Amino acid sequence: MSDLASTDLLALSPVIPVVVVETVDQAVPVARALAEGGVPLVELTLRTPVALDAIRAIAAEVPEVVIGAGTVTTPELAKEAAAAGAQFLVSPGATPTLLGAMRDTGLPFLPGTATVSEALAVLETGHTAMKFFPAEASGGVKFLGSLASVLPDVRFCPTGGISLATAPSYLGLHNVGCVGGSWLTPAEALASGDWDRVTALAAATAALR
Repeated sequence: MSDLASTDLLALSPVIPVVVVETVDQAVPVARALAEGGVPLVELTLRTPVALDAIRAIAAEVPEVVIGAGTVTTPELAKEAAAAGAQFLVSPGATPTLLGAMRDTGLPFLPGTATVSEALAVLETGHTAMKFFPAEASGGVKFLGSLASVLPDVRFCPTGGISLATAPSYLGLHNVGCVGGSWLTPAEALASGDWDRVTALAAATAALR
């Protein structure tokens, strides 16, 4: 899906599942479980040593899922994620160097912002699709709603502290395309291989559209 644009990421699903896997063996089953529940993309975070191998596995074995890399914090991680088969990148913040590195991969990406100044800095590069992180700790729905009139061209994927119960209040904002959430893939469900639970959570999430 090389022609995927950053703005397209905000329309594929009401929620981008933020997934942390502790073993490579969890990667393919969790991606398939999410897809079966109607969620066609995964943001697999680069927080564990197996993350890049997990991305490779999903890219090779679950082609129906758009696989992305999250927690991209350095130019090196951006390059490694792209080489592993990631189809999009997500960062918790955005420095000029990191923005340039993500752009150089040729992949769509969601750079993290938490303030008006940070959003303006990203907007100055011509990039309009952004992550808002950490959402709840940074003002949540009220803060994002206040940005709509001053940054009318920007659309956000708020992530951080959002649940199935609170997601609709974010999705109701005109400047929010989707939200990021980890509730779809609880650590205990992955550890026990409870893929039916993941599929059920994905189905409930997909219904938010």
